[in-house]
Amino acid sequence: MKIISLHKNVNLSNKKAVKRLQAKDREMQNKVFAFYSPKMLGVCRQYIKDLQQAEEIMLNGFLKVFTKINSYNGSGNFEGWIRRIMVNECISFLRVKKNIFLVEEESTFTEKCIEQEGVEKTLNIDYLQNIIDNLKTDLKIVFNLYVIEEYKHKEIAEMLNISINASKLRYRKAKQQLQKQIELNKLHYGK
Repeated sequence: MKIISLHKNVNLSNKKAVKRLQAKDREMQNKVFAFYSPKMLGVCRQYIKDLQQAEEIMLNGFLKVFTKINSYNGSGNFEGWIRRIMVNECISFLRVKKNIFLVEEESTFTEKCIEQEGVEKTLNIDYLQNIIDNLKTDLKIVFNLYVIEEYKHKEIAEMLNISINASKLRYRKAKQQLQKQIELNKLHYGK
């Protein structure tokens, strides 16, 4: 049983926290929000470039967490369940905001995958977030889902209503563009 620290002097098991959330305990909602919101804002920020929009989506996600808490069955990681809600909220927002999944010919994506040899592993997080933010939205979503959230291409394809091959191709295209940007910055700034 995993113990979570929700406040300076409050440690609860996930089961106890979930039971209190299911009872609509406002104090527990505040504690869960305070504990998880920084990390979940980071999750939203991976998909949404604008910080205020990311915050709004995170708040909508927590509203869903608290209103749908009865659907959490306790099997699996509670934080993972919250994270999945946040990712789904981001994808829903992007679908509404922009028609992100325009029909594209798969042939427009190159099959060649550039390997990341020679890329420094100690790149600045803000720098990486900035270059990821500059990807086209459909590439950014697939890249984040595959690399950060560790979904399989089959799962991504189902989530986004695209083919598995389209997911793989978007990932490869994102990886190529990121590699190119990193190499350009190395040449320009010597980093």
